[in-house]
Amino acid sequence: MRDNTIEIDRSSEPQKLNFAPNFNAAAAFIDRHILEGRRNKVAITTLDDEWTYGDLYKSVNRYGNYLLKLGVGRGQRLMMVMPDNPHFIAIFFGAIKAGLIPVPVNTMLRPEDYKYLLTDSKCSGLVYSKKFYETVEPAIEQVSKKPKNILVAEDLQTQVNREPAELAVAETRHLDDCFWLYSSGSTGNPKGVVHPHRSMICTSERFAKNTLGLNEEDTVFSVSKLFHSYGFGNAMTFPLWVGASIALSDGKVTPEMSFQMIEKFRPTVFFGVPTLYAQQLRAMETQTPDLSSIRLCVSAGEALPGDVFRRWKEKTGTLIIDGLGSTENLHIFISNSPSDYKPGTSGKPVLGYQVKLVDDRKTEVKEPNVIGTVWVKGESAARLYWNNPKKTEDTMIDKWLNTGDMYYRDEDGYYHNAGRGDDMMKVGGLWCSPFEIEDRLIEHPKVLEAAVVGHWDDEGLLKPAAFVVLNNLNDSDEVIEKVLVDHCRERLAHYKYPRWFYFVNDLPKTATGKIQRFKLRELENRGRKNE
Repeated sequence: MRDNTIEIDRSSEPQKLNFAPNFNAAAAFIDRHILEGRRNKVAITTLDDEWTYGDLYKSVNRYGNYLLKLGVGRGQRLMMVMPDNPHFIAIFFGAIKAGLIPVPVNTMLRPEDYKYLLTDSKCSGLVYSKKFYETVEPAIEQVSKKPKNILVAEDLQTQVNREPAELAVAETRHLDDCFWLYSSGSTGNPKGVVHPHRSMICTSERFAKNTLGLNEEDTVFSVSKLFHSYGFGNAMTFPLWVGASIALSDGKVTPEMSFQMIEKFRPTVFFGVPTLYAQQLRAMETQTPDLSSIRLCVSAGEALPGDVFRRWKEKTGTLIIDGLGSTENLHIFISNSPSDYKPGTSGKPVLGYQVKLVDDRKTEVKEPNVIGTVWVKGESAARLYWNNPKKTEDTMIDKWLNTGDMYYRDEDGYYHNAGRGDDMMKVGGLWCSPFEIEDRLIEHPKVLEAAVVGHWDDEGLLKPAAFVVLNNLNDSDEVIEKVLVDHCRERLAHYKYPRWFYFVNDLPKTATGKIQRFKLRELENRGRKNE
């Protein structure tokens, strides 16, 4: 094999990935397209710009040359606080091609968060957009040891454009550290998740190509941002792997923004999150966006309610493929597929991944309909958590990843989401999943969104409490509460209906649309103490 090549044995199940001794992911995702004749094909398009694969190739090389010229050494980290635009992708792969380790981070953080990330990562370089000056600059001032090179993205263009448009690929191996992503930090500080070069290839081949059927003729649009592992795959590595085109937007995620992008760029594959799909359905009660270009929709981040799946299919005629992924595994490893799906589930293990459910004693749960914690084994796994050996030891066990997600597997082999470990409730001595109750609430036409958490009643017993966003915020709370209680008791076991209802304008979410149930638990407990 030549350096920087990968051979895929498509005769085996799953297909075996064979990497050359020297392998750099930038060659596979960027350089290969020039060799395969895509130089003039559109790679990335935005409302303001359009780049061909040839443009991207040159920009990757120029950024890589510029970073090396500044003295950012091979193996050192480059933190990126960048909006979704072509320069994000060029800097990311330019760093990798030069042998550096890019670390894209959440663009929606506070100064104290960036201070923590700069300190924790010990990055040698920082590149950030002027858009984030007010949150990044105070963090830089507060850190005791500043990065050697601090770069403002918009000020680089003149210097970068003077650099050579060719760059030799750094000699790396497929298991060498390639990039970091920081976990969401929903419990404590974010954790640096260290991925090798092969991770991107594995998710792109296993999920994007083999499960979704993504191909060179597709145009993809993702509302999830590039700094998050879901958007990272959707809007960058997946389309670049198959030679497709990318539609990018750095705008705030709303139904209107998504409709505008879809109508303008005519994507064939759309990546969303459950919250947005629900909002889009509500918006389509009064709007008629043209979504006819889309052949397939994908969802992740939260479990997609079966009712949202059904209503979307009835309204648009397209499927929403729901699945389960994680930053530690880089992307989705349990999924429905266009040819094998079951509404209200996360599907089955993606070919190439091993999945098992494990109980509190770390014994595998083999019986159907018994809840356990999801463990997964596959080639896209992170190598470790940076600077956190205890978390690495607890999570990465003999090549298995303990995801912390609670699931059960039905008789047909489909996996059903039961929440995170701390989301589960034991009501009347019986385990109860918040997702089952939320799915039932969302089935009611008056409900837009719902989140259920556990609360201790006056007798010290745990019961469900529901936070509900209504389609019509003017509905009477007292009347709707009785309607929803009856609605739940019609289909759920008697102990599962919510005992308390809180009608709110919106639900707290992470930057990627995941409901932050821990905030609801805190809010609910404060409210009860004040009664």
